[in-house]
Amino acid sequence: MSYETIQFGIRDGIATLILNRPDVMNALNSKMRAEVTEALTTLPEEVRCVVMTGSGRAFCSGQDLTDRAAAADLEGTLRKEYEPMLRAVTGCRAPVIAAVNGVAAGAGANLALVADVVIAAESASFIQAFTRIGLVPDAGGTFAIPRSVGAARAMGMMLFAEPVSARQAADWGMIWEALPDADFAEGVAARARKLADGPTAAYLSIRQLVAASTQNDMDAQLALEAKMQGQAGRSADFVEGVTAFLEKRKAVFTGR
Repeated sequence: MSYETIQFGIRDGIATLILNRPDVMNALNSKMRAEVTEALTTLPEEVRCVVMTGSGRAFCSGQDLTDRAAAADLEGTLRKEYEPMLRAVTGCRAPVIAAVNGVAAGAGANLALVADVVIAAESASFIQAFTRIGLVPDAGGTFAIPRSVGAARAMGMMLFAEPVSARQAADWGMIWEALPDADFAEGVAARARKLADGPTAAYLSIRQLVAASTQNDMDAQLALEAKMQGQAGRSADFVEGVTAFLEKRKAVFTGR
């Protein structure tokens, strides 16, 4: 499918989604939000991992401030356009890697941070820039960031609106890893390949379990673990995994 604001392609089970408005640092407008949502909710069966990144020198600079229709109704835009996009990421049937190649600011940072795994180039940074223009963090930032770095660091990020380097974000536990720029593309490709070759049905259950853990008490979480482990234990991937282990060979998972 042809898109105007993103590039989207599939190769060997890995889908690559590139935010592609480099002249405005990949700022999010209505068209881009719709296209990201559509791409992630209409994945063909062959896709077993998604890599989301940006073109040019930025991952995403956040909301396009020249989009006057969005500015005129921020609440409506968040409910009608941002929420479906964010849910398309968190509800994607394949694991999503956010490959943060440069600055990720405002809603652009929070779009990255709702991905399953965030890998950043060391030159990248994350900025909760909202207070610079008199706004509050949105696009899931107030949900995701306190849960990953704690309330004190989340408050500092949001109140001061100062950049957090990729290395600092990794040290804080906000992202999975920060890679030297020279190793970034190769490192992301290796991580994506590992996920695409893995037990993708089990990955989906893990994502659901981790999401549920923020709401469940211990008893509810244990019950959900048992249920999902029972499902995993009936899968072809479990049979293959055990067989490969006993035969001392690499497992060939199908995601079933």
